[in-house]
Amino acid sequence: MTEYAQNLSAGHGAAYRMLAGQVAIVTNSHGNQVVDTWAVASADPSEISSMDHTRSVNSSIFIENGMAIVSNRRKAMLTLVSDSAALRHDTLLCPCNADLYQQLGCKGFHRSCCGNFHEALAAEGIAVAHTPASLNLFMNVAVNADGSLDRRPPASVAGDHVALRAEMDLLLVLSACPQDITEINGADRTPRDVAVRIADALTETTP
Repeated sequence: MTEYAQNLSAGHGAAYRMLAGQVAIVTNSHGNQVVDTWAVASADPSEISSMDHTRSVNSSIFIENGMAIVSNRRKAMLTLVSDSAALRHDTLLCPCNADLYQQLGCKGFHRSCCGNFHEALAAEGIAVAHTPASLNLFMNVAVNADGSLDRRPPASVAGDHVALRAEMDLLLVLSACPQDITEINGADRTPRDVAVRIADALTETTP
């Protein structure tokens, strides 16, 4: 039984309350959209998903099917339990912020994943002092032999989806990345909506 479904608007973010065992299905409706992702423990908002601890626990710089996303206390928060495209999701690049867009030449306000993270938590009455690194679903970042990073358009196609199982009661925070200057959201540099469903369990008919 689906508990919640939403079309997350391009360039915006939202927080979703999940109970342990529930599954969030994130569908890349148009194929090109990166989704910055965080988890915040319901019991204590100071416990937040941590990409450095996640890389340490998995001994990998990517998140792939079957891997866990852990907290700054090294507790499992989410597990990637299904991935229709069998991608390698990025943990290295930082969530975009206002300073980045200024450096890219933007004048005035520009939505950002950092802003979306804090805005989504504020709607739940939660404030945190910093912006933790995000899991970047569908982001296509390759690491070259010399250690440099190659930012590529997403390898996903329309309809590709991932499923994340909550391993504790938590807030799942998602940002449909508003990047419209680089090709991180595709060669046309156009952020797009994604579909989000919170279900009691993963089924054969998901999504």
